[in-house]
Amino acid sequence: MAQPTSLRQTRLEKLERLRSQGIDPYPPRFHRTHTIQEALPLEGKETPCRLAGRITAQREMGRAAFLDIRDGTGKVQVLLRQNLLGPEKYSQLRELDLGDFVGVEGKVIRTRTGEPTLEARDVVLLAKALQPLPEKWHGLVDTEKRYRQRYLDLITNPRTRQTFLVRSQLISALRRFMDSRGFLEVETPVFQAIAGGAAARPFITHHHALDQDLYLRIATELHLKRLLIGGLDKVYEIGRLFRNEGISTKHNPEFTTMESYEAYTDYHGVMAMVEEMVPFLAREVLGTTTITYQGQEVRLDPPWPRPTLRELLKEKTGLDSMDYPDYPSLRKAVEEKGLLPIEPGQPPNRGKLIDKLLSRYGEPALVQPTFVLDYPREMSPLAKGKPGEPGLVERFEAFCGGMEIANAFTELNDPLEQRERFREQAQFRAGGDEEAELPDEDFLQALEYGMPPTGGLGVGIDRLVMLFTDQPSIREVILFPQLKTKET
Repeated sequence: MAQPTSLRQTRLEKLERLRSQGIDPYPPRFHRTHTIQEALPLEGKETPCRLAGRITAQREMGRAAFLDIRDGTGKVQVLLRQNLLGPEKYSQLRELDLGDFVGVEGKVIRTRTGEPTLEARDVVLLAKALQPLPEKWHGLVDTEKRYRQRYLDLITNPRTRQTFLVRSQLISALRRFMDSRGFLEVETPVFQAIAGGAAARPFITHHHALDQDLYLRIATELHLKRLLIGGLDKVYEIGRLFRNEGISTKHNPEFTTMESYEAYTDYHGVMAMVEEMVPFLAREVLGTTTITYQGQEVRLDPPWPRPTLRELLKEKTGLDSMDYPDYPSLRKAVEEKGLLPIEPGQPPNRGKLIDKLLSRYGEPALVQPTFVLDYPREMSPLAKGKPGEPGLVERFEAFCGGMEIANAFTELNDPLEQRERFREQAQFRAGGDEEAELPDEDFLQALEYGMPPTGGLGVGIDRLVMLFTDQPSIREVILFPQLKTKET
């Protein structure tokens, strides 16, 4: 929201006075020689520096004035003396405001108070800010305003800047990790004719040139598997996914994942990779594998516990899911124990019910990194069955900080069984489950050309950033989270 007219008007008047003096308040360029971080070690070395940044504080002391300026690397104090700048240049300082961008030239000295300071011999206005910074540089505290005006949040809140610095470093480190293991980074379509690879409600758009409705992808899985069929043995993609679902502290309809597929391994091999990956990322980005998340110490070093989903739910609820092989019997047991409310119209899906039990009773308890193994077949239509365990598949989810951070399968590569699994999903959809997997005939045809035994992985980038930056909400780690449009 714009500031009161009087404040903006005052700045507009300053702008016009500068222009009347022949000063361009928005010059096209300024060639700086150092960032602030690079300049600070030059204290006392008589090295001339040209720095640039936003004014974050102003203090005037007779024939001298001080500015604090900040760039993307840090903050420095600037000393402006009338005898060095000259009376005319010095008089122009009164036209500067908090939020303005300036360029300064001089040498780094240390003041009597011991603070490294650039003693300026010239100052140039680079961009006049017409809106004052919020709350006189004390930061934004209104959460919705922080999300809607992320630029102000970044200006005023150091923690926000640090969060997104960590995010960028984490993604770079993840690429290094995957590249070092011989994976090839690829890109697959965002617009898809079939929204497959996950159980989710998609967003729909229309392609005018093709005159065809398309879906924004809910997963990269089926296209990445096509690449394994084509002979690329190790592939990964970091990209956005779109799921037309609810919003919560752990869910955002638009989010970022890393999905990888490796031929000739299984979910045990993928577990070993994740157990190595997460501590590697923590060391690279944070310098430690012991972190604090929401007041609890979390140790990321392996080995991670590996309970089965059945064991976990039995421990947390007293209910053994294998004693209830179908939806009616499981629902009855859940109701009798008072474990979950059964919502009217809830699709009769045993897997969905087990997933709700996991979310309610298992997930919040998994603060330390943990793999949960072996899921019901109906929850995982793209995963290979577990030998000797009818009704289960080789799947794990990794949890940490009370939330899921990764999901992986030994991938189903039998095209006939995959077709049958899609038929089962179609029955769930007919029963009212809008998130059931859609059949993809093109993928089934590709699978008939043969896909090697494969281990697949999906890692939630946003969740990892939440963990590494101790943020309780996913919106804190997404630069521009989707918000309902405000009426003007």
